[in-house]
Amino acid sequence: MAKSSPNDVTTDFIKAECEATLYPALCIQCLSSYSTTIQNSHKQLAQAALSVSLSRAQSTASFIAKLARIRGLKPIQHRAVRDCLANMANSADQLSRSVKELAGMRDDDFDWHENNVESWVGAALTFENTCLDLFAGPTMDGNVKVAVRRMVMDCAQVTSNALALVHRYAARHSTDVASSETCYNKIIFDLTFIFDEKLNKRLSIAELGSHCEEYVNDNKLL
Repeated sequence: MAKSSPNDVTTDFIKAECEATLYPALCIQCLSSYSTTIQNSHKQLAQAALSVSLSRAQSTASFIAKLARIRGLKPIQHRAVRDCLANMANSADQLSRSVKELAGMRDDDFDWHENNVESWVGAALTFENTCLDLFAGPTMDGNVKVAVRRMVMDCAQVTSNALALVHRYAARHSTDVASSETCYNKIIFDLTFIFDEKLNKRLSIAELGSHCEEYVNDNKLL
């Protein structure tokens, strides 16, 4: 039986995680090309999802900015386009902050940084939905409405997926931390360092990371 390639494993990981989003097919479509970067990392998956969302928001804002310069729009259409542009610019700003915040997240103050990311992505989604609402009424019927709603709807769905994946990353991180803390409590002979005979060096507890349980079992520390 042929072994699965690393790319196949990563693709399966992306598909499995995307199933937890509201728009799984779109999620897989957007993130499959990032498989080399994502590997099997929940953080890299969330990072890629945010990057795609930011790119969509920026492209949508650029498209709407061009619409705003079209002559012949009805006053009500022009106001809606102008307001939608402001909302999409705000959405892009919130997503840009989220991308930077997630990229720099460390275990120290993880919850605080993660809350920032979720709050900003949630705000971005609200701005996008507000834009959609501007073109919801029958008085806005026409090509402008169709074009704007198609672009913004796609953007909002991508952002919704990104928010779900960020939340899953945070939940997974919390589980890993709890598991690590339980493992560390088993190491009773030295609360700060462990001597690794294979590496001939002393390892700090932090250096063991998610491999703590494996290390305890392999070295029969219990």
